[in-house]
Amino acid sequence: MVDPFLKFGRQTYLMGIINVTPDSFSGDGLLTQKEVIESALEQATRFVDAGADILDIGGESTRPGAVAVSAGEEMNRVLPVIEAISDLHLDVLLSVDTYKAAVAEAALHSGVHWINDIWGLRADRDMAKVVALAHAPIILMHNRSQAGQVILKDRLGGQYLGAKYANFMDEVKQELLALVEFAASSGISKEQLILDPGLGFGKSVAQNLELVGRLGEIKALGYPVLLGPSRKSFIGYTLDLPPEDRLEGTAAVCAISIARGVDILRVHDVEAVARVARMSDALVRRSKEQ
Repeated sequence: MVDPFLKFGRQTYLMGIINVTPDSFSGDGLLTQKEVIESALEQATRFVDAGADILDIGGESTRPGAVAVSAGEEMNRVLPVIEAISDLHLDVLLSVDTYKAAVAEAALHSGVHWINDIWGLRADRDMAKVVALAHAPIILMHNRSQAGQVILKDRLGGQYLGAKYANFMDEVKQELLALVEFAASSGISKEQLILDPGLGFGKSVAQNLELVGRLGEIKALGYPVLLGPSRKSFIGYTLDLPPEDRLEGTAAVCAISIARGVDILRVHDVEAVARVARMSDALVRRSKEQ
């Protein structure tokens, strides 16, 4: 049986993204495939063979400007995929990317180990209860996204204008700690918590770049940190490249993030980022041991 509680600090863990959607910003939505389950199983096996430690399965696009789907539709998308991957008995943790309590609860019953909540328990008041009862690890993400604060460009995709902050990093940290406090008041233990500073969510290009440079401050809060830089629009707008050409930019962010103390990287390109992570770990973690 897979232990859902990882040993953080010894290595960088990789979370491979499995999008069971028709409208992923990155062009990898499996609902564009005729054989969704077959495609998901192939992707899951390939990711694990390449070094993924966690598979994050999502049924609703979170790209800027995306249209929300109902809990029922989301379950119809993700539960068959979760069950099929569970039946493979791969040596990997399964995560569900959802902010809806009903979806999370059904996914946990179907074989998921983690919950990845982009709204940090704030979107659905029942989510905290589901997580507390299951004693499952949960990713709490910082998010100030607003639908009306999006720039859309045909070639580069959506980009948030960025929320207004008096002091950007101080407020990100304060709001993450507020999520932690709410989780604790709901009966969720500290060992269940993983923090995600929300790269790309409600943040401008400049704010995202500042966040990556100051990730050490997020790590200093005392919790494992997950980062999702993969093919994000701030990379595309910085390099003037569409999503399919952002691998090198993603790799650069991943390497810097490891140096800043990030524990988990959520990525589309597992094969390439696995090499980046191994090399970065050899440099960063080795130097810390000496």
